[in-house]
Amino acid sequence: MSVEWTKQKLSSLGTFDRGKSKHRPRDAAHLYGGPYPFIQTGDVTAAGGRITSYRQTYTEAGLAQSKLWPVGTLCITIAANIAETALLTFPACFPDSVVGFTAEPSKADIRYIEYVFRAFRDSVKQRAYGSVQENINLEVLRDLEFPIPPLQLQKSIADFLTLFDDHIALLHETNATLEAIAQALFKSWFVDFDPVRAKAEGRQPQSMDAATAALFPDSFEESELGLVPKGWLTRPIYDMATYINGAAYKAFEPNAERRGLPIIKIAELKAGVGVQTAFSDVAMPVKYLIETGDILFSWSGNPDTSIDTFVWQHAPALLNQHIFRVLPHETFERSFVLQMLRNLKPVFAELARNKQTTGLGHVTVADLKRLHVVHPPQSVIEQFNILVVPIHQMIFGNEQQAQTLTQLRDTLLPRLISGQLRLPEAEKLAEQAVA
Repeated sequence: MSVEWTKQKLSSLGTFDRGKSKHRPRDAAHLYGGPYPFIQTGDVTAAGGRITSYRQTYTEAGLAQSKLWPVGTLCITIAANIAETALLTFPACFPDSVVGFTAEPSKADIRYIEYVFRAFRDSVKQRAYGSVQENINLEVLRDLEFPIPPLQLQKSIADFLTLFDDHIALLHETNATLEAIAQALFKSWFVDFDPVRAKAEGRQPQSMDAATAALFPDSFEESELGLVPKGWLTRPIYDMATYINGAAYKAFEPNAERRGLPIIKIAELKAGVGVQTAFSDVAMPVKYLIETGDILFSWSGNPDTSIDTFVWQHAPALLNQHIFRVLPHETFERSFVLQMLRNLKPVFAELARNKQTTGLGHVTVADLKRLHVVHPPQSVIEQFNILVVPIHQMIFGNEQQAQTLTQLRDTLLPRLISGQLRLPEAEKLAEQAVA
């Protein structure tokens, strides 16, 4: 540790206070749906260090039994996923399973403190207690002691690490925009049938060349789904691909040494392979091996947050149960099937919600066999590919770049925060890595 660093308790650098949610039961309807963001432990875990969105809100009644925390508050989970942290970018409430830390500006940079928690998260988790669900309390947090440099150096280190986070966030935002473009095109062609409607009304389809427009019919016909473009088929979504469910977690015989391949569960689909990921070196059937670029459909869990479709962007891994590996029967239909599954997300959520127990729901093979969709001719799908495949390739490239930056940041972070690596040396290593 550099001589500039001194061991200090975090409680000497700011104030810890527990979130408030006094009302029981917590799902009282009158508390929710108002203007005040309500952040929960899952939001903190998924935030990547910054909370920029929310899924739940409080009404005035909800706020009255809680507290509105200011921008810049460090949210720290103390139950479930322990010691996950993220900074508020807007005022928000949160429950008593989250602790808020506000830094004394003359002593600490709140961004630096968030990086401290990232760097020392494992050691914080070791302070957890409890036989059923581990947790930590305010006393434990107030007693935490870490090496802390002078304030100006905190700011400089935080500025450097924030450059990584900003670039990673920009790549993710770009990908969200690209995905929205791909999904909008899918919806226009295969849900709203805009080109067919335009031709039926004697108009040229908007933003479409004559050759592409000629691929679409100019009228509709009745089907089990209602009116569909004339000559287009309807078929179960199940018939377009093979759906391979992952193996039971115990079958992988996970090892503490993290040998072999990572086991992919819902958490990994959302956040990638991390410290929470289990590994296995057990020889498993090849059908449970997922490769970079595979389509994965999470069919079980919270209907609003867990049931979704992903493209695996990481290295080969092993597939846990409750996730389908989706293998389109026709190679040229891959992008079509991917966007179809994503377009059906609200439908899947409703199916799961109707079978929901203890906060969980599921989508079954039987559901996929019953769920019919429109299936256009190959010529239309191939034209769709000409427009969408390049978008998917850009998304993939951006994600690979984000992964590289994330790995570099996570390699430099603990050495910077502990004082083992000086900032000029870290900047030089970063320049060499991205050159």
